[in-house]
Amino acid sequence: MSSPPRPSALYFVVAALSWPVLKTLFRHRAYGSENVPQAGGFVLAANHWSNFDPWPLGIDLFPRRFLRFMAKSELFWFPLSLVIRAGGGFKVRRGERDEEAIATAVELCRQGHAVVMFPEGTRRRKGLRKKHEARWHSGAARIALEAGVPLVPAGITGTDRLARLGPLRVRYGAPIELGDLGELEPAQAARIATDRLREAVEQLEASLA
Repeated sequence: MSSPPRPSALYFVVAALSWPVLKTLFRHRAYGSENVPQAGGFVLAANHWSNFDPWPLGIDLFPRRFLRFMAKSELFWFPLSLVIRAGGGFKVRRGERDEEAIATAVELCRQGHAVVMFPEGTRRRKGLRKKHEARWHSGAARIALEAGVPLVPAGITGTDRLARLGPLRVRYGAPIELGDLGELEPAQAARIATDRLREAVEQLEASLA
């Protein structure tokens, strides 16, 4: 199997400088990294507390893997767009069904990249879950199914407490079973996979409490 894609120079420098900060100041700990593919594309899907979630999610996988992630299109103005792209981001138009972003993610996975997704769709407000949570978005499952790559769940805690220097914790789970969904209609397969993903992510997050 070929080696995974390499990060940009900016990604490498930021990750190298961030590693001691996360491990000491924020007491970052990650568990289950053996569940993350060593090579080949995959989708990493996690719960979503903060815009900084990709940071602790990716640092324990560095330097062997680096994360690609969707960033809202409003951020792609010069020169910020150069920084976002160098850091692994690619454009998505929020609030609408962005087929271009999905297609980009599928192609990245096929090329061997690791694409991070947050199926909750938006950050949780004020550290609390909504009383009646919306159904998770099926984009992460759809990308994994279309690209034919593993769908890896992850739980994360602490990124809503960065100002208080709260500890950061991440747990990666075993890839979601997708092999039995091949005969189903794509939308149905994506919904079943998303339900399995949600259950796995919630269990991983609860295990970090």
